[in-house]
Amino acid sequence: MSGVQVAGPGGRALHVHEGGDPDGRAVLVHHGTPLSGALYAPWVAHAADHGIRLIGYDRPGYGGSDPHPGRTVADAADDVRSIADALGIDRLATWGISGGGPHALACAALLGDRVVAAASLAGVAPFDAGGLNYFAGMGSDNLIEFGAAMMGREALGPLLTGGSAGMLAASAADLADELRSLVSEADQAALADGYAEHWSATMPQVFARGIDGWLEDDLAFVAPFGFDLAAISVPVLVWHGRHDLFVPLSHGEWLAGEIPGADVRITSDDGHLTLIHQRVPAVHEWLLARF
Repeated sequence: MSGVQVAGPGGRALHVHEGGDPDGRAVLVHHGTPLSGALYAPWVAHAADHGIRLIGYDRPGYGGSDPHPGRTVADAADDVRSIADALGIDRLATWGISGGGPHALACAALLGDRVVAAASLAGVAPFDAGGLNYFAGMGSDNLIEFGAAMMGREALGPLLTGGSAGMLAASAADLADELRSLVSEADQAALADGYAEHWSATMPQVFARGIDGWLEDDLAFVAPFGFDLAAISVPVLVWHGRHDLFVPLSHGEWLAGEIPGADVRITSDDGHLTLIHQRVPAVHEWLLARF
């Protein structure tokens, strides 16, 4: 497993990945659920060409990072502060995809002027979001998963154990079938264009410590996030695809209405995975312009 260990809050180990330009402006990535902080090669290549020190980390319980039972979304801000301190970074931008989206927003809300800007790509809205039908338009696999999360650890754990086994056993070619209720036509194209190989190759790292990371993510998503979106004062980009079956468009629209001054991009040709596969260079350029 590539990367380095840094000391997080309470002495927990956090596993950090780096790529791009080591002397560039720092951009920290919050991975999706369930994924790891392993950086996708096209992101690294773009970062190297554009003066970006690209940093990913495994959220607690994933990959090489120690578990943090009972963590909230807001706790990510303390983890990122520890990573930035350990790497000697005074100011950074941050973005998150899917389950990583709210963790990026937590950093924007809670780390003051240390964060210059943030982006939420296909980000999950708070479970108690007023006026949002959280489940409308969501693929059946995620409906089942969130339903189990609402019932607690004892219901969720066995479901995720089976899901992790399926993901670990699936080849790159099998991933679309494994996630068939969630993968739109746009996302099928992204998988076929190379993203499936990256995703499949990272699965052993994602579940190196079992399902703890995934379990704690899901429980955090159905609990209060622990920060106020209205308190965010730094520039924020909210990007969502119309064909997203993992996290429906309504989540992005709700976030856009709650984050002061958000720059909103709703794209008609994107799903969920297309944002990971194709849109990150544009996100990086948007963030760089805010330093």
